[in-house]
Amino acid sequence: MLKSARDIQRHSFHIVDPSPWPFISAISALFLTFGLVCYMHGYGFNGGSFFLIFGFCMLIISMDGWWKTVCDEATNGHHTIVVSTGLRMGMLLFILSEIMFFFAFFWAFFHASLNPSIAIGAVWPPALLTVLDPWKVPLLNTFLLLSSGASITWAHHEIICGSRTSAAYSLGYTIILAVIFTMLQQFEYKTAPFNISDGIYGSSFYMATGFHGFHVCVGTCFLIVCFLRLIVGQFARQHHLGFEAAAWYWHFVDVVWLFLFLTIYWWGN
Repeated sequence: MLKSARDIQRHSFHIVDPSPWPFISAISALFLTFGLVCYMHGYGFNGGSFFLIFGFCMLIISMDGWWKTVCDEATNGHHTIVVSTGLRMGMLLFILSEIMFFFAFFWAFFHASLNPSIAIGAVWPPALLTVLDPWKVPLLNTFLLLSSGASITWAHHEIICGSRTSAAYSLGYTIILAVIFTMLQQFEYKTAPFNISDGIYGSSFYMATGFHGFHVCVGTCFLIVCFLRLIVGQFARQHHLGFEAAAWYWHFVDVVWLFLFLTIYWWGN
């Protein structure tokens, strides 16, 4: 059967089908933000926790549906060279925006530490504040993240070489290191001698390290999805854009942690 002129694609771009996931994701993010604000102030139904949980669950469902659609597009050959280049540029721009996000936290930290006010004793760290030892849990977490960066690079090399089994082992090792890092950071928060309400030091410390921990959790989920896709054989030697994006994001998390360790944990003490 001859194709009509409208059925013949004369470009390298992928025109996506109509999807409900962008709309559902936007509504879910609205409920999540609204619920978080209500929860912090104790307003709304059940103190805002209902909207918070509902928005979070809907966001997870929409992420699962949307990402499955993108994975199906990739496995069905819709991601041409032009489309893949656009996706790579989008991921790089997203990482750049995340760099600007953490730049604000570092700016606030250095503004407070290089010119400490009289209210905190004109010294940094603030007077009468017990800080964490950087050579204990923070140093161990640094070793774990650097090791995970090496193992995910190993996984990438094995995918390119066509060794799916070795790639799965190295990627699984990366996920285990990420989970241990998160557990150690949770332990550090529970045993810390100060909290987020202890002045500029506590707020800058928990905002910077806490958001980094959130990015570690997001990156861990990213790696788990890549691990499952690797097991079912969705990554080829020439085309594994999803894994590349996860690896770039994870290396970004590694570099941010190095700056956090060198500035807030070590130099800031």
